[in-house]
Amino acid sequence: MENRILIAGFGGQGVLSTGELLANAAMLEDRHVSWMPAYGPEMRGGAASCGVVIADEDIASPVVSQPTALLAMSGPALARFEPAVEPGGLVVVNASLIPEGRGRDDTRVVRVPANDLAEKLGKVQVAGNLLLGVLIGITGMVAIEAVLAALEKVFYKQKKIVPVNRSAIEQGFQLGLGKTA
Repeated sequence: MENRILIAGFGGQGVLSTGELLANAAMLEDRHVSWMPAYGPEMRGGAASCGVVIADEDIASPVVSQPTALLAMSGPALARFEPAVEPGGLVVVNASLIPEGRGRDDTRVVRVPANDLAEKLGKVQVAGNLLLGVLIGITGMVAIEAVLAALEKVFYKQKKIVPVNRSAIEQGFQLGLGKTA
């Protein structure tokens, strides 16, 4: 089994750290993993994306050209990457920043007001990890316990933000469980 996930938005949304978190969780499960970031020269506000491949066997290429799942954090990210999602794939949309009217008939679209929920947790920057929790809750591609354990590895220099990220992931996971089937 191979999952090809693309996480996309703009700089400052935690796109790269969300991908790194997913990749580390899969490594904790002894899976084959690749993580490939892509971003413009701007630090905040410019386009940012990363591809994560999680597989049970060797990975032929780290490039995620046809994702099985897309986490779209912004409207431009959705517009750019949604056409590439594999038919039957999953698109998790940050409904706080992306208006209605998007979507394809051959993919499953799940809309989550990630920024609004993250603000209620006290830190809008955890919106990406909230969407990651939704993805994990829906697909079960990695265990929630592995994602939570990976928090300490990814944020080892910023331990004070681990609790709010944990809350975001757990809340997203519960939302995702409610959207399975």
